Parts: sequence; structure tokens; C-alpha cells
Amino acid sequence: EAAPAPAAPESPAPPAESSQNTEGNRQLTLTSSGNITFTAKVAGESLLKKPSVKWFKGKWMDLGSKVGKHLQLHDSYDRNTKVQLSHKLFSFPSETNYGFLLLYSTEGHDDGAEFNFSSLLKKRGEGKSESQSDVDVWDILRKAPPTEYEKIAFQYGITDLRGMLKRLKRIKKEEKKSTAFLKKLDPAYQVDKGQKIKLMVEVANPDADVKWLKNGQEIQVSGRYIFEAVGNKRILTINHCSLADDAAYECVVGDEKSFTELFVKEPPILITHPLEDQMVMVGERVEFECEVSEEGATVKWEKDGIELTREETFKYRFKKDGKKQYLIINESTKEDSGHYTVKTNGGVSVAELIVQEKKLEVYQSIADLTVKARDQAVFKCEVSDENVKGIWLKNGKEVIPDERIKISHIGRIHKLTIEDVTPEDEADYSFIPQGFAYNLSAKLQFLEVKIDFVPREEPPKIHLDCLGQSPDTIVVVAGNKLRLDVPVSGDPTPTVIWQKLLFESEGRVRVEMHEDHCVFIIEGAEKEDEGVYRVILKNPVGEDKADITVKVIDVPDPPEAPTISNIGEDYCTVQWQPPKYDGGQPVLGYILERKKKKSYRWMRLNFDLLKELTYEAKRMIEGVVYEMRIYAVNSIGMSRPSPASQPFMPIAPPSEPTHFTVEDVSDSTVSLKWRPPERIGAGGLDGYMVEYCKDGSTEWIPALPGLTERTSALVKDLVTGDKLYFRIKAVNLAGESAAATIKEPVTVQEILQRPKFWLPRHLRQTLVKKVGETINIVIPFQGKPRPKITWLKDGQALDSKDVGIRNSSTDTILFIRKAELHHSGAYEVTLQIENMSDKVAITIQIIDKPGPPQNIKLVDVWGFNAALEWSPPQDDGNAQILGYTVQKADKKTMEWYTVFDHYRRTNCIVSDLIMGNDYFFRIFSENLCGLSETAATTKNPAHIQKTGTTYKPPCYKEHDFSEAPKFTHPLVNRSVIAGYNTTLSCAVRGIPKPKIFWFKNKMDLSGDAKYRMFSKQGVLTLEIRKPTPFDGGIYTCKAVNECGEAEIECRLDVRGNQMNPMHKPNTARKRD
Repeated sequence: EAAPAPAAPESPAPPAESSQNTEGNRQLTLTSSGNITFTAKVAGESLLKKPSVKWFKGKWMDLGSKVGKHLQLHDSYDRNTKVQLSHKLFSFPSETNYGFLLLYSTEGHDDGAEFNFSSLLKKRGEGKSESQSDVDVWDILRKAPPTEYEKIAFQYGITDLRGMLKRLKRIKKEEKKSTAFLKKLDPAYQVDKGQKIKLMVEVANPDADVKWLKNGQEIQVSGRYIFEAVGNKRILTINHCSLADDAAYECVVGDEKSFTELFVKEPPILITHPLEDQMVMVGERVEFECEVSEEGATVKWEKDGIELTREETFKYRFKKDGKKQYLIINESTKEDSGHYTVKTNGGVSVAELIVQEKKLEVYQSIADLTVKARDQAVFKCEVSDENVKGIWLKNGKEVIPDERIKISHIGRIHKLTIEDVTPEDEADYSFIPQGFAYNLSAKLQFLEVKIDFVPREEPPKIHLDCLGQSPDTIVVVAGNKLRLDVPVSGDPTPTVIWQKLLFESEGRVRVEMHEDHCVFIIEGAEKEDEGVYRVILKNPVGEDKADITVKVIDVPDPPEAPTISNIGEDYCTVQWQPPKYDGGQPVLGYILERKKKKSYRWMRLNFDLLKELTYEAKRMIEGVVYEMRIYAVNSIGMSRPSPASQPFMPIAPPSEPTHFTVEDVSDSTVSLKWRPPERIGAGGLDGYMVEYCKDGSTEWIPALPGLTERTSALVKDLVTGDKLYFRIKAVNLAGESAAATIKEPVTVQEILQRPKFWLPRHLRQTLVKKVGETINIVIPFQGKPRPKITWLKDGQALDSKDVGIRNSSTDTILFIRKAELHHSGAYEVTLQIENMSDKVAITIQIIDKPGPPQNIKLVDVWGFNAALEWSPPQDDGNAQILGYTVQKADKKTMEWYTVFDHYRRTNCIVSDLIMGNDYFFRIFSENLCGLSETAATTKNPAHIQKTGTTYKPPCYKEHDFSEAPKFTHPLVNRSVIAGYNTTLSCAVRGIPKPKIFWFKNKMDLSGDAKYRMFSKQGVLTLEIRKPTPFDGGIYTCKAVNECGEAEIECRLDVRGNQMNPMHKPNTARKRD
């Protein structure tokens, strides 16, 4: 794909304008209220289709929607040079700064081009990974810094960035710790249209009532909204999500709320019935119709890559009818010709519109008539367009139809019929088609027959010369009425006999006899009616006879199906044979029609008749399947269509492969590599054909059996010393591409290359790995012929069971699946070719966690301080000890606290110890792997003595704190809903600690698994798991110790959804 040429600003406007002639981006400075014109030239020699061009201000404002007083856009495209010029005239109303961006696209679909920002970014950016189809943009915005927002919006096609940031700000607000919610709603949810989603929270109180709100309005239970309560969970289920469900939702518990945003994602809109090509005349109405997968969907219409909008003149009208989309052009002009595209977010369809100047062909003109009194006169003509109307004139005045004069228009045929002709009907008659400069005229002559009565006998006589035409041949058009008027004479009146060999009337033939002439009529003449007709007159005086030849002419037979050849990118050659029967008239030419394979609409390709038997059809869309058919035309009219040709697809061979080079040469092989063609086309790529030719020869020999799909090849079994030329061609359905050839011959012989290692930078210093990690060292090298490779460790050969070595012609690999300490050492690898060699050394260090320090001693304790000493660990883990971590723990709690970390000495003083406490100390050693697994701990604690006088506590008489049980907080009557866990709570005191017993209706509950009893700090709790109405009753709590006992009771009612709780006062009694 060719890159666009730099946009070159031109300044044909006032002299006040100025520019800096720089490549790429250009800066322009001009005075306020000045004008400037930008011209962008896109070179498209290798582009498949005309590029689509759009102008942007900044990064987001599409200037196509801002065209008006201050901004004008113009495009021109030269099909010969394939250069696209895009002009932008901008009037600056005030002093300000503007930045413009020009984007173009030639991305193709099956039926047209699609302007795609994301694909453009992929091609222009370097090192960017392909965007995933299911990217969560909200998650990306949440994690990104504010400076990246605009970049993300551009990359993912976000148009309402400000609105999204407002919603994101609400999502990002830190929520205070909730007392009503154990788990709140997520900040945002996303669901596909038509699917269902569940919004769930967990509340602290299992009996709490919740409300669900949508955009601040409470949601009522319906078939689409379902509320569920399972334990502490509250669930809102939304079935069959629509765009109306895209809103903010709240869950309210008391005064606390949990917010979330639900985003409903629309599925891609597909085009189920594509557009069809159309061909109309100037001024006719055009209606493009397509069908999409969803009613009321939004689509975009384009003409030759430029988006269509409702202009001030309302030239284009867009219409939606259910799933059908319409583009209507009321009065088409020549400029409306082109390719029209309808785009959705899931498909593209392209159709071609051809608008032709009105051109009318006259297939049959009106002819002069000679008619006798009270006969019928019929003027008939046939034109090429069946929709054309016209008027009939008599001596320049319009003919008004009445009971005797009839005017008819059926298809392409216009008739003027005059019944019972009178002498007044003799005149010049004309037919004028509306809208065309045609005047078809003929003359009607009235034949007045005068008969003189001769009272004598006269032999019969046939007067054919009175018809004014050749007496032996009469031509009639098939389907018309054949009427032979033969004037006769004779006295007495003769008998008329008509004869024809093998003539069968079939009910279509009749003979009328009049006093002075006879009439032979055949209704709807057919080909079988041709021949010589003999009329015989007889009376007593004698007889006469005459032969009349009748020739029936018709439209030609349809030609045979055309053949398609020389298929190219957007063209093909159509060939056909003349029809077997020309209808009795010479064939004047042919009409060719084309349609898409899946369409029903045929489009005419020529208006002027084709004289030859071949035609080159152009302006087809590559990759679309077409069919062709032919009409033959003679002076009578147009034949029926021929059978359709075999379906064919316009495709072109790919361009030649690029960067074709020789990668390597040996005594019998040559290694080649290349890159794919720049243009592949709709025919795809079947593979590559590699050939070679010996120097001095012209015969090209296939180098590989068949085609290869790779972009490299190894040609084997060559003769050492031969000089060969190589070439490669890309092949697809359309054939072979041009050949990419290596200009200079390649000599087949091994090239001696000195061995040399290319040691990676990270291996030039010690390679440090932890125990258990994988080691994979790749060292590339050069050398021909293939060198011998030797690995050594500390001067000794490697154990193949412990270390893996893999060698190729370009690198050597050392692989250790699981590193151990004994793998540390100096490794040496040697390349050897004959007497030449090269070697490199690699140092590998395997490290592990160190052991604990040794000989930890508590040296001294004084005041609030303790002095410690220790020795370095015996095992340093094959790495330098970076320091020690010293911790202390109070003997009472044995909770360890770090005193020093990364401490480098082997002695320390721990200060700020608490007087009167005993302390233990432990020490960890640390290296690159981390802290040691175990620590060295002091055996004896360090006692921090108290200072000053010794305190003697006074002696008091021991007090008796014994107390009988007493309930300080009673049980409360409760009414609960069946199915939800519930608890009964009270508080008791007593010394010694009393024993607790729970009863239901005087029955002990201690052995029932359905009940759980808890006692903490004097608070007594009875939990009843999922109560049923059977669990209702009187519950009693009894406390007993050696000083007495006490009990308290309450009533529990378990109700269903419709039951109301009943409250009764508590009762409590105490026994000593």
C-alpha cells in the first residue's frame, strides 16, 4: 500500500498569506480574516481503489460536517495517473491557531472501501500490538493516568471522551467503609444486548430490606426485573437487556447507597440483503435498497468514499422501513454516476449507479398507408424505451382520440388506429416522443375506387399493380396481421380461390370477398406463414391467377451464452457468436448486460449497439462474482436474452515478490528468501514458484516440486561450480505475477568463512541464576563450512545427562532445565574449522538462600540495652552476604519485631527495652536470594531489671465476689420470616461463671443440630438455622451456678410472606 505524499500547502489566495516550505507537517502564518488553501496529493499507482480522504481539525473534529461559509472541500481523481487531489479552502474569521490532520484509506471489503481509524493506527504506528476485539475501555481508563486519556480515546475510537470521564469520575470516588453493606456493587457492568445480567450486593443485616433504583426511579417487579434474597445476598436480575437499560443503578439500604453503571453493548449490525447495481436515464428517480439485521439501525451512506448528508436541496433522501434502509435520489443527473456504499458497524455493501443521457432508438418507424373507404388504417412504431410517451399529430395538429380514432401504448409499441376511413382522414401523420427531438411521419392516402358498369361479360382480372409495391413479394413483421388486398374485376363476379402448399389455417386465416376486391387475412403472422400464395379468379368467361410471395420477418433468435476470457482486476473480455437465425433481417448489433451472481438486477453496459463479437467490460469490483448475457438487435427489434455466461470473478495476479535475495550457498544447495508481494488482491495467494536457469541458457527449471507457501526456500541437489540465475513468481487464481530475479549469477560452491562468535552483551559478565531456575544460553556464530563445536566446564567435558547442548548452523544452545549449585563455574565453548578456531568463556553463578548465622551470644545486659554477637553463616548460598535482620520478642507474647534490617556487622546493641520484661533475640542472614530459611535464636532471655527501691504490696483480706446469676439484658419477642437464619440474644452475669441451658417449650435444645449456642463476655446467643413455622414457640434461657439460678423467656413467631408478627410481653423469673 503506497504511503501518501506529504501534504503541500498552496497559497493561491491573497498575498497576505505566507508559508514555510518544510516536509511533513507545515506551519502557516497569515493575517486575520485571510484565506488559505491546502492541497493534499495522494500518489496511488499501487492502490486498488480510489482513496477516501477526510480532513480533521486537531485530532477529532471531522471538517466534513463543518462545510459552509468559511470552509470548502473539493476532491479530484485522475484515473490515468491514479493521483488524488484534495483541496481545502479555509477562511479564518479571527486570529487563532489551527492544526489540521489528513487521513486517507484504501482498505477494501467485498464490495467497497471502509474508512477505519483503528486499522490506520495499526499501519502508521510502530511496535503497537493489534487491538483486541473484546477490550474493556473502562478498565483501561481507570488504570491510565489523565495524560493518556486523549491517546486512549484516539486509539479506541471514543467520540464522547468528556462524557465518559464524568462517569469515570463518579466510578473512581472512594467509598467510605459501609456498615450496611458487606460487599457493594462493582463500579460498572457490561452486557450484550438481549442477554441477562445479575447485580448482587451483600448486606450486613440478613433481615434488611433493600430498594433498587434506576436513574433515581425505584424499580418495580416485572417479568424483566426479578428481585432475589438469599441469606445476606440481594440480587437484581435484568432479563433481555435493551438500550433502555443502559443507565445508573443504585441499591439502597436505609441511608446508605451502592452505585454502579450498566453499559449495554449492541451486537454488530449485519447487511442481510446487499445493494444492487442500477442504470437509469437522466432525470429518473433512483432508489437504493438494502436490508440489515436490526430494525431502525443507524447506517452510513457514501458515494465514491465521501459520506452523503442531507443537503440544502434535499438531493439525497434517507428512509428507514423496519429492517430496510433506502437511499433515494429524486432526479438523477450525470454527476450522480459512481459507486454507492452503505456501511454498518458489521458490514459493507457497494453498488454501482450509471446515469445515461436520454437516447431513444427507433426500432420500427411508421409507414405510408393507402386505404380504401371504410377500411381500417393503423400507424405503428416501436421505440427502445417502453416508458417513453408521445403525441400523434395530423397535419401539425394533435390528434384527439374518439370513438373512431384510437391511440394505444403497449410496451415499446405506439399505435394510431383509424376505423372506417373517410376522405377527410387523408393527411400527413406524425408521432413525436416526449423529451426527444424525433419526428416520425407518414402519409395516409385515400383510395377511391370507381367502377364503371359495362353491361357486357368480362373475363376475370387481378390488378396487383394498384398496391404501389413489388407485386411478387410482401414483407410482414411476425405477430402483426397479414392483410392482402387484391383488386379484382370481372363480369359476372369471379370466384376467388387462395392456394398455398402445405397450408394449414389453424383458425387464424380468413378470406373476405367484396365486389371489387378480395382480402386475404392472417391474424398474427408467424414464420411458418412464409411462402408463395396463389390467388385464382374464375367466372364463366375465363380465369386469371397470380402468385404472391409473403416473407415474415422477426426479431433474431437469442445468441448462445457468451464466453468470458482475459479476466483482470476490474475488467474482462466477453465473446459471443451471432444468433442461428437473424429473423430475416441483418443483425444491426448487440446489447450486453451484466449482474452480480446473487442479484436479480441486470445492468445494461452499452447504449450504442455493438457491431463486433467481442467487448471489453470494465468498472467491475474485484472479488465479486458476475454473469453476462447478450441481446441481438435487427431492424425489427431486440431478441430474447441469451443464457447467462458461466459465473466469473474479476481478479488480477499479485505483484512480484519483494526483497528477493540469496541467504546462503553451499557445495550443493542455495538458500533463498523473499518477502510477500505488495499487492495480493482478492484472489489471495496460492504460493510461490521458484525456478533457476544456468548461465548461458534460456531454459528455466523448477527448483521445487510444486508451489511453496513459505517466504524462503532451500534448493538442493545442485552441481558444484554451476553458475545459476534464480527467479520467483507469486501465483493465485488469476495466474502468475511478474518474476523477481536475482541480477547476478550465483556460483554453487561452499564459501569459506572464518569462525567467530557473536557473544550477547548480557553473557559478557557473570550470569547469576537462582536454584531451580531454567538456564537457556543461545550464542550465535558464523563460520563455513559448518564448524565443530565443543563445550567445556572448568576444563572438563560436560555431562550430557545433566546439561543439554543443541547446535545448529548459526548458533549453539546450552540448556539446564533446573539449576543446582554445582552448575556454577566457568564454561568455555570452542568453534573449530580446519586450523581456524574461536572460543568464548561464560561464567555462571548459581545462588541459593544462605544458612542461619552461627554462635549467637547475649554478651551483656545493662539498663534498657542488650549486646549481641554472632558469626557469619557456614553456608553463604554461593553469594555474598549482604546483611542481617535482627528481631526481638517479649517472653510474654513471643511476637517478633524487627530491630535492624540489612545490618552489615556481626554485633549490635538493642536499645529501648522495657524494664521488667524478658526478651529473646533471633537473627536472619541475607544475600541476593533473600533471607535465610531459619534464624539463630538466643537460648536464654535477657532480663531487664527494675531500678530503685523494692516495693512491698500491702496485704488485703480476700473479698468474696460470688454472685448468683442475673440477666442484665432480657430476651425480646421476635417475629421472623421463614427460611432466613435468626438469632435470640440476652446478657447474664454471675460469679462463678454460670452454665447456660436453652429450652423450647420446656424441651432442652442442647442436642439439636439445628440450634447453635454462643456465649461471649456474658452475651448469650441462640442461632436458629432457616426456621420454619414449626420452630415458633416459647424459648427459655436458663443460667445456673453454685450460688443460684435464673431464667428468662420470649416468644418467637415464624411467618410466611403474608403472616404478621405477634408481640407478647417478656416474662422472666429468677430462682435463688
